[in-house]
Amino acid sequence: MRPSLIFVLLAIVGCGSPSDQIELALDFQPNAAHAGIYSTPDLDIRAPSSSIDSTKLLASGAVDLAIVDIQDLGLARERGEDIVGIGAIVQRPLAAVIADPSVRHARDLEGKRVGISGLPSDEAVLRAVVEGDGGDYDRVETITIGFSAVPALTSGKVDAVVAFWNAEGVALERAGVPTREFRLDATGISYPELILAARGETAREDPARLRAAVAALADGTRAALADPDEATERIAAASDAAPELVAAQLEAISPAFEPVLELDRRDLDSWADFAAGSGILERRPVLEELFPMFGSPDPDQG
Repeated sequence: MRPSLIFVLLAIVGCGSPSDQIELALDFQPNAAHAGIYSTPDLDIRAPSSSIDSTKLLASGAVDLAIVDIQDLGLARERGEDIVGIGAIVQRPLAAVIADPSVRHARDLEGKRVGISGLPSDEAVLRAVVEGDGGDYDRVETITIGFSAVPALTSGKVDAVVAFWNAEGVALERAGVPTREFRLDATGISYPELILAARGETAREDPARLRAAVAALADGTRAALADPDEATERIAAASDAAPELVAAQLEAISPAFEPVLELDRRDLDSWADFAAGSGILERRPVLEELFPMFGSPDPDQG
């Protein structure tokens, strides 16, 4: 089960009147990947009023912006929802196969048990990692473990798990559990994992307002990179997570924030090929429709 939804009110103009506020939804608990959000001035954090996922809230007009996994963005578009990406929160894939250290190469996962959450993207990541190292994916045994990657691996139930290197990977390292990581982007597949999304209608009718929001979040991300201790304190307070864990996660993920909020066409092409070729999506998305606001997060440009 996914963690609780969190709502954030972002004042994009100094006066902070209701018309100057944008409501943003996170579909998971605050963590180091949200450092730029929690380092942006004039944020008002609110408890969720619904368990509906962020893409559905965005499509219904209940919120103005949402942080979504790029796979979820593509799937939402395939369902006919008018949602677009307007910025990249994290510039690299966060998915990895995290294995017992006895697994020296990804191809050695043949004949091994690998835990997956049940999401289609997990199998796509596992196949890409194994086949990228010359292995036979069909010889890998997959076991559905839900979102229990850490206990499944540490208990010996599985030999490896598909998980996030910035979250479960860091948690395992801090717990002193020896592992070996096979990251998806090491195979040559590159894309922004987390996307700032908006309704297509808003992007068409009021792009300046969205650019202002992107610029504010970009400033917050730069502030987090400049003062990671302050960012850690904010995220730990919002999530009730141990500051030491948040600090370690932030240190791990910080390089993936840059270039801040920008969308790179080559990386999006790489994602579109991967998502369609692996079966996550039924067809290759039209990037100009899905990401209509390429370029700089500066609201004075474009």
